[in-house]
Amino acid sequence: MPSARPGRVRAGTDLMTAVNLSEDLVTVADRNGWTDRTALYTAERSWSYGEVYDLASGAGTVLARLGIGPDRRVLIALPDDVGWVVCFLACARIGGTAVPVNPALPATDHEFMADDCDAALVITTADLVARFTDSDCLDVDWLLAQAAAAPPSNSVFTDEPLYVHYTSGTTGTPKGVVHRQGNPAVYHRTIGRDCLQMSAEDVTLSVSKLYFTYGFCNSFVFPLYSGSSVVLATERLTPPVAAELVARHRVTRLYAVPSWYARMILDADPSDFSSVTAAVAGGERLRAELAEEAAEFLGAPLLNQLGATEIGCAATANSLDFNVAGTIGRAVPEFSVRVTDGNGDPVDDGTEGDLRVRGPVLMAGYLNRPDATSEVLVDGWLLTKDRVVRNTDGTYTHVRRVDDMEMVGGITMSPLEVEDLLGTHDNVREVAVAAVPDVSGATKLRAFVVPASSDLPPENLEAELIALARSQLAAFKVPRSVHLVETLPRTASGKLRRHMLRERII
Repeated sequence: MPSARPGRVRAGTDLMTAVNLSEDLVTVADRNGWTDRTALYTAERSWSYGEVYDLASGAGTVLARLGIGPDRRVLIALPDDVGWVVCFLACARIGGTAVPVNPALPATDHEFMADDCDAALVITTADLVARFTDSDCLDVDWLLAQAAAAPPSNSVFTDEPLYVHYTSGTTGTPKGVVHRQGNPAVYHRTIGRDCLQMSAEDVTLSVSKLYFTYGFCNSFVFPLYSGSSVVLATERLTPPVAAELVARHRVTRLYAVPSWYARMILDADPSDFSSVTAAVAGGERLRAELAEEAAEFLGAPLLNQLGATEIGCAATANSLDFNVAGTIGRAVPEFSVRVTDGNGDPVDDGTEGDLRVRGPVLMAGYLNRPDATSEVLVDGWLLTKDRVVRNTDGTYTHVRRVDDMEMVGGITMSPLEVEDLLGTHDNVREVAVAAVPDVSGATKLRAFVVPASSDLPPENLEAELIALARSQLAAFKVPRSVHLVETLPRTASGKLRRHMLRERII
């Protein structure tokens, strides 16, 4: 692919850390002879590695002419399609910083993120251009057309950040998490290669989208670094939609959040997933029972892991060589993990504590938030705000998030124990529990349940669930009521918005 890289430019202030992701990927593809292999399957067509990288090189030229380069951020509000991949690679190629965001967010959220990251340019779809009135904006279709006719761009080696991912905002205002150019290579080495054993023969489908940390690794990093193919879909991947894509493209690697696997078991046919050789769960807590049921449904191992936007990928993970249901696996290669008490001192195996992570690719910090950064990055360790237990086999069991606590009658308790129990009922598809204030201001524990079917009358299901809770839980943990809902409030990445339950925004 000589047309994709006519030259190199050093723009980094520290030449020892100056890297270029796009150049690295082109070099890997050249070395392994992947130029003509399929990189992407989209709704319109398939794209080879050579086509994608040449188009990204041309897009880099167009963006450079518009003033994009080191120290310039580009907000990318696009669905999962070839345009997303090309725009991200083009920014990387010319040393800019990509800021991928969910295109389905409300206009106010887009405005906040564009302003918060001081975007020099926004790339989006024609129907969203009008909402970015305060930013220079490009229609992605126009950019791709220009890129196809543009000469190749130079690769700019820089130590400027590669990308900024915003946190999901489950507990407050989203924060921009800054990551460096060299990080994706480490994500692939530690997870894609060592844990998932990705090869050029694999085909990936990720329910989590590219603009999230989990989806970014699944659909961008692991496939491009392994020479494999990825199926990109602009639509929402319900289990029936995903099943059709898996069967059509013979997908071997499937990624989703635990609640999606629960819906898959109820709404899809196992035969459509017969090509899957490994599946991965992340993004929320996975019950051991669900892990086993999903693995049986797929006829393939389901590998649970724990990552965070601040880590960029996973810090603990089950692997094809070592998989223990009900755990989040062991520390991934090159990472150190500690379980500590409130003073930061290590605790013994079997004791619940705070998870701290240290490794080669933690975030550089929160964008423009030094105080928030210093709260979670201490002496090189990231305080993840996860509560875990280290087991004697070196695996970790996720207990809860630090903020996943409810106050009931003056007693602080975790709702996860209640949810796990109620989730064993045959007619419960999903359940979430929260302390909700009544008209007097007193908080009462309420269960919000998505029923698996409408066969059981609502009043009967409520009575059965409360009876189940009373039979096995302390009195203060028993929900006072059960509220049946069609869906639970979740972020676009699948994480529960528990605060919306507490505030009765449902």
